[in-house]
Amino acid sequence: QAQGKDAWTPRRDEAYLGVLVDDLITMGTKEPYRMFTSRAEYRLILREDNADMRLTEKGHELGLVSEERWTAFCEKREAIEQETQRMKSSWIVPNTPEAELINPKLETPISHEYSLLDLLKRPGVEYADVANLKNAPEHPVSEQVSEQVQISVKYAGYISRQAEDIERLRRQENTLLPENMDYSVIDGLSNEVKQKLSEARPATLAAASRIQGVTPAAVSLLLVHLKKRAISSKSA
Repeated sequence: QAQGKDAWTPRRDEAYLGVLVDDLITMGTKEPYRMFTSRAEYRLILREDNADMRLTEKGHELGLVSEERWTAFCEKREAIEQETQRMKSSWIVPNTPEAELINPKLETPISHEYSLLDLLKRPGVEYADVANLKNAPEHPVSEQVSEQVQISVKYAGYISRQAEDIERLRRQENTLLPENMDYSVIDGLSNEVKQKLSEARPATLAAASRIQGVTPAAVSLLLVHLKKRAISSKSA
């Protein structure tokens, strides 16, 4: 505010603080609130090891991160990207010395070409097992960089699914609910849901979806009502 910038509140997928604030606003509490990781639906994204990747850029935008820290972060981010690309473009062919080195780590020996990145996806294979098999980097890769490469590869499927969920959430966050919305006239909503929405007055569709008792079906009805309302406004 002192810098004349807009207020910023972390989202549920950005920080545990975002989960805490959103829970207290949308659900309230009648007893002391305890922040457990189980409260966060995106806890695979909210890891301790990637806090800088989640928040440094936003901190820099807000003027809270020094240029020295920002430069170090950018170098780390670039190093992760470069190492990922190197491993993606480095291939191991069957019946070669490189293949013989890695085969003992695999459940079945290599039968066709695999990139180092594909090999890292295999159970029981660690970054150190494959990193230097082919086209070894000129300079040693830091432990922080190798850790991020390994985690992103090992959990790629789960992270991708959560990323899709987060994108859906962001679309809902962008769907604003009018402050003067009359929930009592929305057909299909139970009286209980109408009462909860009227009391909570959620600002967005996403906030409404997190109110206890508001089902996905109720959220769909809200969306339909908003579309009808928009059409009526245009034709008026």
